[in-house]
Amino acid sequence: MSQTFHRSTNFIARTSIFGAVFFAAILIWMLLEFNRSSYYTQAFFPREQPVQFSHKHHAGDDGIDCRYCHTSVETQAFAGIPPSKTCMNCHSQIWADSRYLEPVRESWRTGKSINWTRVHDLPDFVYFNHSIHVNKGVGCSTCHGRVDLMPLTYQVASLQMEWCLECHRNPEKFIRPKENVFTMDWPPQGWDQNARGPALVKEYDLRSTAVLTSCSTCHR
Repeated sequence: MSQTFHRSTNFIARTSIFGAVFFAAILIWMLLEFNRSSYYTQAFFPREQPVQFSHKHHAGDDGIDCRYCHTSVETQAFAGIPPSKTCMNCHSQIWADSRYLEPVRESWRTGKSINWTRVHDLPDFVYFNHSIHVNKGVGCSTCHGRVDLMPLTYQVASLQMEWCLECHRNPEKFIRPKENVFTMDWPPQGWDQNARGPALVKEYDLRSTAVLTSCSTCHR
């Protein structure tokens, strides 16, 4: 009986199977990388706002403390968006006639809130509490980056679960003394995180890694 298929068919079959597996692996890798990319997560993309507000000017150049505007960051889950009254405390005297600040003045006159564009927007199925993190020694710049250097605000992290878990698995690498939580240019010269971090974990009575990485901790 004559041979039905040429001997090269075996080689073609093996090559095709290997090629299909390799292509599938490359495709999955590309999808995972795209999922982490700043294009997808919108990290490092400044958000357009109804008012040209600069954190660099206010927090950096003028040295205004985060808590002056984000008043509830130490006590509540939401850090708080400053009402127009907070802006007008200064801008009723400084740049009072600037056309750029007309949306602020209009908000003050009408009592209608400014429709700010949210920069850090977690999914609804994620529970996040600012006060817990602040009171456990997690600094503003750890999550938000150097906002004091940002003319236009943008997120510096992916805000994906793997990014959160990086800290929840190893909190000793990230926490700092509570009195320095609002210090933007942390850490100072000479600070040894490897030596001081574990001690702060014990001092601030952080939960175990098992609890911090439990699904119910963030998904409630």
